[in-house]
Amino acid sequence: MSEQRSSEEKNADNKASDQSIRYVNLYETPDKIYTRRITGFFQNIRRYTGLPLIAAYLLLPWLVIDGRPAVLFDLPARKFHVLWMTFWPQDFMLLAWLLIISAFSLFTVTVLLGRVWCGFTCPQTVWTMMFMSVEHIVEGDRNKRIKLDRQGWTFEKISKKTVKHSLWILIGFITGATFIGYFVPIRELLAGLIPFRNDLGMLQIGVSPVAAFWTLFFTTMTYLNAGWMREQVCKYMCPYARFQSVMYDSDTLAVHYDPKRGERRGTRKPTDDYKAKGLGDCIDCSWCVQVCPVDIDIRDGLQYDCINCGLCVDACNAVMDKMKYPRGLIRFTSEDELKTGKTRFIRPRLFGYSFAVLAMISAFSYVLLSRTALSVDVIRDRGARLYRIAGDQVQNVYTIKINNMDDEPHEYSIELDGKYPFELRNYRPMRIEAGEVFTLPLRISIPRSELNTEKAKLKFIVTAQDDPELQAVETTNFIGPAVKKRR
Repeated sequence: MSEQRSSEEKNADNKASDQSIRYVNLYETPDKIYTRRITGFFQNIRRYTGLPLIAAYLLLPWLVIDGRPAVLFDLPARKFHVLWMTFWPQDFMLLAWLLIISAFSLFTVTVLLGRVWCGFTCPQTVWTMMFMSVEHIVEGDRNKRIKLDRQGWTFEKISKKTVKHSLWILIGFITGATFIGYFVPIRELLAGLIPFRNDLGMLQIGVSPVAAFWTLFFTTMTYLNAGWMREQVCKYMCPYARFQSVMYDSDTLAVHYDPKRGERRGTRKPTDDYKAKGLGDCIDCSWCVQVCPVDIDIRDGLQYDCINCGLCVDACNAVMDKMKYPRGLIRFTSEDELKTGKTRFIRPRLFGYSFAVLAMISAFSYVLLSRTALSVDVIRDRGARLYRIAGDQVQNVYTIKINNMDDEPHEYSIELDGKYPFELRNYRPMRIEAGEVFTLPLRISIPRSELNTEKAKLKFIVTAQDDPELQAVETTNFIGPAVKKRR
């Protein structure tokens, strides 16, 4: 009898489990998400982190330093101006290092705080929230938008949709034009986008078709990404969403639902003794789902598409306040804290990432601060013999590349330094234009009687004659004949 009851209970459990699982067709069109407007602590953090980033993004192309935009990636001239510094294609190694440091910084933050980059500072999230705010202002909150979409095409609906999409396109254009403003001076770009009639009476724009195309492209992509695709980008297109979970551990802080406290869910009145009914603190209002921009139910556990934005935390805390329950049913916490009540903040993985980031930032800062606008490469002529004997002289042939990365042309001189009296042959100072890489063959000689080694260190010192601080040193070897041993 007991075995039969057990079997029936298992079948009931399996049936309930099957009903709770919703199978999604891979090609199914997702339902439109109508998010509820919410205020709270994490929403304020998002505002205070997003607004400065947006302001910096919009204002940087307009700042002028030394008569040029503060940040300008001048691709035709192969110059990359960042504040007071100018970089050249030869400096791409610095960009690679900067990307590596950014990646490791992201890993470090993820180990400690989960996917907060996605929730608070990712451009996709910031712009999506901006578009949602426009939607809230024009069409109203969640219920009004649902009602508006379900009704026919009345004048009210057409006017609201027109205003909303017009504002979205305007934001998209400002975003796209600002982005291209990092590659083309923003004032020239905007003035050039205004069409005018040429001598033949035809409409024409004053910027290159390439700049106009990319402005239109980024305007369109901003409109589509933040206006239509939204959570689809986070769920299916963002690669970070796919691998960020491997950086999580049981002590990583993330948005969690506390099932011990919340279960069993159920509706009740604030005055009810819900614990006597066997209910937990979750009143099953679904506000945490209604505010979620990616439409997940955090009560189902940690999910890869959760962007850790904290909106569900704000919504749940607002409900807890109304019910006069303690806050924190949904909160930023760790799996260990939910199980044991403790979280380890200092742990080997976090320490390793932090140490790597600090070491790389220190090395990068040193290279950046000690960087001069001049680089020199010296290559021994591998096509020639190791050395030449001309009379009583031993000669080596080198190819020297001088890269003038300054904004001004300079006349450079070359000096030699070493243990032996090396001499430059047939050499004179050369003028090198800004950004030019000058290649010069050089012949170095020394009296054979002065050289008592087969291999000697030799320094090339290249100095700008009008700016002695603009100097670069490269060390190489001078090869001579074998030295005869004295008997």
